[in-house]
Amino acid sequence: MLAKRAFAVLACLALAACGLPRGAGFQSEVLAASNPFAPLGADGELYDFAYYEVNRETLPVLRNWGISGLANLPWPTAQRQPSSLIIAPGDTVQLTIWDAEENSIFGAAGVTPIQPTEVDPAGRIFVPFIGELRVAGMAPSTARQRIEEELVMTVPSAQVQLVVEAGRANTANLAAGVTAPGLYPLPQRDFSILELFSLAGGPDPTFNSPQVRLVRDGRTFGIGFDQLLQTPSLNIAVRGGDRIFVVDDERQFITLGATGSQSIFDFPSAHFTALEAIAFMGGVNAGTANPEGVLILRNYHASQLGDGLTGPPRERVVFLIDLTSADGLFSAGDFPLQDGDLIYGTESALGPFLAALGLTNSVTSTLN
Repeated sequence: MLAKRAFAVLACLALAACGLPRGAGFQSEVLAASNPFAPLGADGELYDFAYYEVNRETLPVLRNWGISGLANLPWPTAQRQPSSLIIAPGDTVQLTIWDAEENSIFGAAGVTPIQPTEVDPAGRIFVPFIGELRVAGMAPSTARQRIEEELVMTVPSAQVQLVVEAGRANTANLAAGVTAPGLYPLPQRDFSILELFSLAGGPDPTFNSPQVRLVRDGRTFGIGFDQLLQTPSLNIAVRGGDRIFVVDDERQFITLGATGSQSIFDFPSAHFTALEAIAFMGGVNAGTANPEGVLILRNYHASQLGDGLTGPPRERVVFLIDLTSADGLFSAGDFPLQDGDLIYGTESALGPFLAALGLTNSVTSTLN
């Protein structure tokens, strides 16, 4: 009696295998969607999306379409700068004059600190016994030598010490997105942006993927903070008047179907490939997924459309990645993910039967 019951259960499970619940659709099911606005009776299937396999042949064209969702901002070219500061209007200059003469016009002590003076808009300061003297555009050592040359005409033994306190024109504004925002005087012309971040404690530690923004001379530049760390040639010198702030990368991608996890993920870095994303989400489900049918569903803006070479031919595009071939894996590693992408793991044709087999084994164990 027990054997007959077991046989009946197994027979029912075998017949119902195709009807068992599934965690994802088959590749053919996902790609069968047609345009709901197609005229009735139209010949053939009118799809409302374009479909491309990501491989060696298609990759150059697909990458040429550009990346949406990521601020496509330039970054200044790093140039070698002298270490010395350049005096600018708004800086404060402190002079101290020594005179070894017994009857010095600077007093018996022979040392005279001059009242700190601000460089005026014309770039000049007032120096006793010299008058107005232009110092803007000079390095502090050059300005000191220039003042001393003028002063020795009146005081032959005079020697000058000059100290500059940076004003607004020699100050960078680290506005937001760092541990300690504020105005930072630049001690020298070759003071780098990473040195500035070090003073400010680095980007906000809560940011997932910090993005640096630089406003200079009315233009906005941008780069990922991780790129600054990894590429020394991008570590530019900060200029007086620069406004710098850091924002978080708010791009996300979605994973559904027979994937390692079904969730919404933040981009962990500015440049993130499809292969990295698949690894990031835990791969695909080893028991039910079709590794030849990992799909990436993407929406493009109408302004990005083109003829298939200069841009996607449709706003909706489905990309296929084959994880069972070396070409598919290499190509996925060079295919950039974009904001809002949906990574969908399709079901293997054997998935329902494997699920039925597992359930059958479970029932058999129970009956025994």
